[in-house]
Amino acid sequence: MTTQTLPFHRDPEILGGALVFVGTRVPVQTLLEYLEAGDPLDEFLTDFPSVRRTQAVAALEVAKDLLLQRVPVA
Repeated sequence: MTTQTLPFHRDPEILGGALVFVGTRVPVQTLLEYLEAGDPLDEFLTDFPSVRRTQAVAALEVAKDLLLQRVPVA
């Protein structure tokens, strides 16, 4: 996934530069907090209809890829 196709971005003019989903003012951190609390993805998407399912899933795929790359081999 290239920078141009990432589902999120930072803009100093939007929420002080927080990482948000493209085309929204919804922080990616909010998605992670929903999931951490045990809320399903569908609930997040219902509460934040400006975020498309494809964006949320793509963000989670980026997080998964980063996590898997950083975990050292035992």
